[in-house]
Amino acid sequence: MQTNSNTDLEIVFHIENKSNVESLAQQWAKKYVQNLQADTSITESDKTLNLAQIVSPAGREKTTQKIIESLRSVSAKAWNQTEALLSEQVKLHSIDPTTINPWEIAADSFNIYQKALEVYTQKATPRPLALVVQLAQEGNPLYEQALEVYTEQVAPNQLATVVGADIGAIRKKYTSKDPRVIGFVTMQFHYTSQMLLQQLDPIERSLIGAYFKVIDDHLYMPLQRAYEAAAEHDYDSPVISAVRKLLPVSTQIAKNICQKVIELYPNYRCMSGVLSDPVVKISSIRDVEMFQVYLWVCALEGNITAVQQELFPLCVMLYPTLNVQWDIVRQMLLLLKQEVETYLTPEQNHTLIPYSQALWKMFSTEVIG
Repeated sequence: MQTNSNTDLEIVFHIENKSNVESLAQQWAKKYVQNLQADTSITESDKTLNLAQIVSPAGREKTTQKIIESLRSVSAKAWNQTEALLSEQVKLHSIDPTTINPWEIAADSFNIYQKALEVYTQKATPRPLALVVQLAQEGNPLYEQALEVYTEQVAPNQLATVVGADIGAIRKKYTSKDPRVIGFVTMQFHYTSQMLLQQLDPIERSLIGAYFKVIDDHLYMPLQRAYEAAAEHDYDSPVISAVRKLLPVSTQIAKNICQKVIELYPNYRCMSGVLSDPVVKISSIRDVEMFQVYLWVCALEGNITAVQQELFPLCVMLYPTLNVQWDIVRQMLLLLKQEVETYLTPEQNHTLIPYSQALWKMFSTEVIG
């Protein structure tokens, strides 16, 4: 995502040419805000009664205070759930327990959530949010569309600008100790977000959920690493052209693949439910996007180190625990290869083939399941 150019943490791929082409980070942000969805569980009465109050500065401050007051206790509960899920994996994978510091992870997560809430309660109310309040007060049905504009566009883009580099730094810190530790970090954030959202009203969940999703996705996907690797290539190189072509459609590719997998395995149930359940579907789409970003990183770096050291160990640690069968993963990889080919020229596709083949071999029946 877009990062603050005044910090030492930024790793943004800037393309400077006469046509002022967007960076990959900017492209990701643009693609991202076009694919978020508002919480459809909100009822009409909820919207009518609470919207103006909740999105007002005082309402946003109240929501933030509610979250801050419970953040420490929720963080502790989230760690207990993370540990219960993954404690056996520490022994099974021979992970050094000293590399997993729950206090450090909790402190890092607290800082990220605090920054997200600062964006949410910023004093200068963005125009789309002011419009939401006005339309709601007037009883205008268009306020629903205005809320969607705020939720899908303003909120995530602003947050990505503020915390994108920070989350990238957190990923780098934990993966440098042991790449598998990122599994504990991502699950800690995931459970924390879930628990925090559970205590909110439906409209609050819709608004705050957009911010938490930005955090969740950035932790799972090595976006900053992709931008850093992209900076080493010429603008018109085939691999950059391939990534630039795929990036805006990566969410649609993920949705297409997940829908096909649901149709192929209609009765399959993982730990969180059947594949068509909304929560499972959101996680599945995110995972397919994660595989895509790792594929880009491999192509941009010219090796499969990222998959070997991060993605593969993470999957081996998490998927069996979450009751995700390897046949599902292999089906996803096959569909991913087919989807990607439809968007690229033969030359562009050629830059990804060695790495998609490597992915296929690593997750093959000869290696696992």
